[in-house]
Amino acid sequence: MTLEEKITTDLKEAMKAKDKAGLRGIRAIKAAILLAQTDGSGEAMNEEKEIKLLQKLIKQRKDSLEIYEKQNREDLAVQEREEIEVIEKYLPKQLSEEELTAALQEIIAQTGASSAKDMGKVMGAASKALAGKADGKAISAVVKKLLS
Repeated sequence: MTLEEKITTDLKEAMKAKDKAGLRGIRAIKAAILLAQTDGSGEAMNEEKEIKLLQKLIKQRKDSLEIYEKQNREDLAVQEREEIEVIEKYLPKQLSEEELTAALQEIIAQTGASSAKDMGKVMGAASKALAGKADGKAISAVVKKLLS
């Protein structure tokens, strides 16, 4: 079942359950999928593209959440948290801190990185290998820690 089919099914369920938070999150995903399909590139949606799309939606909401929290707008912050929670359900299971560290140590060994100067090389390999399994900020933080 593709992401689009799963979203359509879940949208119907959320409507029946009158789940407002679920509806907002699912509709945001559906809108992003439609935009991606009609962007003029002519590329079909594959799993990798779907994961990138979902990660982008989560990143946008986390950025908004940060702004709302700084401005003490808890009413808007709650909506963003709810949407993040809904969107995360469609991503593959995220790696724990220990799993991420172990995977990055392996990548560092493969690339032969030894100092912070090699961070770009490690980040490139890590971003490809861990796509959808870990957030870019989390990968970056662990790589910095391991290379320092």
